[in-house]
Amino acid sequence: MADTWISGRPAGVWAREIAGYPDVQKVESLAEVGDGSIYRVLFLAPPIVELYRRLEVPLPFPIRIKAGYVQWEVVARAPEFAEILLFGREIDPHLKISWTRTPPLRAHLPLLTAKQRALLHLAIGAGYYAVPRRISLVELARGANRSKAAVSEALALIEQKLLESALRQSTSP
Repeated sequence: MADTWISGRPAGVWAREIAGYPDVQKVESLAEVGDGSIYRVLFLAPPIVELYRRLEVPLPFPIRIKAGYVQWEVVARAPEFAEILLFGREIDPHLKISWTRTPPLRAHLPLLTAKQRALLHLAIGAGYYAVPRRISLVELARGANRSKAAVSEALALIEQKLLESALRQSTSP
């Protein structure tokens, strides 16, 4: 069963069309919300649900459909995401993905901002952390177009987050 929001009013306008799909057993129009309506749809056995269960990936509800487009967030590892994508393309060869998020979502990783990540990559790439150092803090700050004090403080905060994350990970049960 799924509660689904679909654009279009009045409530119930899409019930007959939804009920016409072969995997739909029953449709109820629940309420008008915003520019659309919420429908409770009882499926016989929707294949996407079985795929998500098999991959142990969270299935987002309600699924929102607007003007023929479905939007949801898939939280999965790359292999599971690839399998979901392959499944979707088998169903609809014209499937389009408009956005993906690639930074790790694992809670044990430090939460660095985009600016912190960029500065860390710059520092590593320039050799600031090499032994011996290939670039001074002054040169790194110049390359980052920031003051020496700002870069020093930012790197200290980044290092603190990384170290706390490493310690948290090593002491986890």
